[in-house]
Amino acid sequence: MWRALFLAVGVYCCLLGVEALAVERAVLKPKVENGQVVSAGRQIVPPDWAPWSLMAGGAVVVLYSFTIPRRVNS
Repeated sequence: MWRALFLAVGVYCCLLGVEALAVERAVLKPKVENGQVVSAGRQIVPPDWAPWSLMAGGAVVVLYSFTIPRRVNS
């Protein structure tokens, strides 16, 4: 179970890093009530170091997940 969890977290971090490398900014949908905009859309701009750090950290976690021993059925 731990092996699958670490593998999933590592793959998710790698994919998030690739996505941050591909996009310049993400604009979230504005909040609309009764046809009127209540709050403007929030912009998320990833810093320059984020894509590479996420991909490197995710790769390390994926490699670590392969070293966790499989469960021994007894």
